[in-house]
Amino acid sequence: MPLDDDEDLPDTEFPLGDGTAETGATVYCPYCNESVEIAIDPGGGAAQEYVEDCEVCCQPWSVSVQYREDGTAKVSIEPLDE
Repeated sequence: MPLDDDEDLPDTEFPLGDGTAETGATVYCPYCNESVEIAIDPGGGAAQEYVEDCEVCCQPWSVSVQYREDGTAKVSIEPLDE
């Protein structure tokens, strides 16, 4: 059965590898210095940037996620410049 649209095709920027990719990370809030578990989504692509609020102090962060070919992720956060 042929595919109807491109959404059903695998993302060529992010190879499937062995099918294992990290879906969570522990970060430290740059405002309150608390350890916070965040969810990360490999389906968002190999390089991602977005804003997320600290679940402890509610301050906003700029989150950067870089997935490697083996599915591991490098996650960094910075205070969001207001």
